[in-house]
Amino acid sequence: MHLRRPGRLPNVSYVGIQRYFLTLCTAERKTWFTNPAIVEPVLSQLLQFASDHRFAIPAYVFMPDHLHLLAEGTSLTSNLERFVGTFKQRTGFWFSREHKVRLWQDGYYDRILRNDEATLTVVRYILENPVRAKFADSILTYPYLGSDQYALADLVDAVSQG
Repeated sequence: MHLRRPGRLPNVSYVGIQRYFLTLCTAERKTWFTNPAIVEPVLSQLLQFASDHRFAIPAYVFMPDHLHLLAEGTSLTSNLERFVGTFKQRTGFWFSREHKVRLWQDGYYDRILRNDEATLTVVRYILENPVRAKFADSILTYPYLGSDQYALADLVDAVSQG
């Protein structure tokens, strides 16, 4: 049975200066994100499309079968649906051309963050995810996490102080 991913909230604008906690899952929850030859080009495209669509990515982590990220609109014209749609479409096309299968599950999960405390909680969740799942002994040893704004050591310090 194939479940539909949740839709966006009705009567909520996903445009402007807002912060979102996103989860994008691989099709059939395949563990594609253990391979640097897949993670690196997808990450490169994530950061490029985020910049193109006026989003910052304060934290991200590629888990084997999903991607968590904190996306922050930096302009009144930042459009989350366009950003994520473009990112998934382009990376999915590249992936299907290379591997002859789909990369992404339909839809994605989002949570709009309303205050700075929620932001720090989400950053902590994102960065500690591989440690909780026992893929790494510490945040510093997991190869597929980071930020387009902060050095990893700065993120670790912020998480440990918060």
